Amino acid sequence: MDLTLVKEEKRKKERSAKLILLFAMVSMTMMFAGLTSAFVVSKSRADWLKDFQLPTAFYWSTFVILGCSLTFHLAKLAIKKDNHRQTTFLLVSTLILGILFVILQFAGFGQIVADGYYFTGQASSITTTFLYIVTVMHLLHLAGGLISLLIIIYNHFKQKYSATQTLGIELGAMYWHFLDLLWVYLFLFLFFFK
Repeated sequence: MDLTLVKEEKRKKERSAKLILLFAMVSMTMMFAGLTSAFVVSKSRADWLKDFQLPTAFYWSTFVILGCSLTFHLAKLAIKKDNHRQTTFLLVSTLILGILFVILQFAGFGQIVADGYYFTGQASSITTTFLYIVTVMHLLHLAGGLISLLIIIYNHFKQKYSATQTLGIELGAMYWHFLDLLWVYLFLFLFFFK
C-alpha cells in the first residue's frame, strides 16, 4: 500500500476521532448551560440561601484540577519527544491529581453537611441541592476522564504511543482540558452567583 494513502487514512481517523470528541464536549456544555440557567432562575425563590459559602475544599480542588491539565499537557509534549519515562511520570501524576480532585470534592460535600446544610430531605435547601447536582454531574464526567486516563496509561505501558502515534494521549488531554475549563467555569459561576 502506498505510504501517502496510509498517512491520509491516519489523518482521517485522527480528524474523525477529534470531531466525535468535540461533539460530545459541545453536548456536555449544553447540559451544564441548562443546569446553570436553572440555577439562575431558582435564585429568585424565597427559600434560596443568600449567605451560603462554598467549602474551602472546592477552592483547593480547583488548583488541583488545573495541575492535572498542566501534567497532561506536559505528558503530551513528552511523548512527542519519545520520552517514555517522563510521559509515564506525568500520566501517573495526572491520575493521582485527578483522584485527589475527587477526594477534595467529597471533602467539600462533608464541609457543607458539617455546616448544617443537606442535599436531600426535609433539612435540604434548593441551593445545596443545585450545588450537589452540578458538582456530581461534573464528577460523573470526570469519572469518564479517569477511566480514559487509565486506558491511556495501560496503552502507554504496552508501548502503543510514540512521537509518531500520539492520538490517544491527544484525545485524553483534549477531554481533560475540557473538564478543567468546565470546573473552573462552574466554580466561578457558583462563587459569583450564589
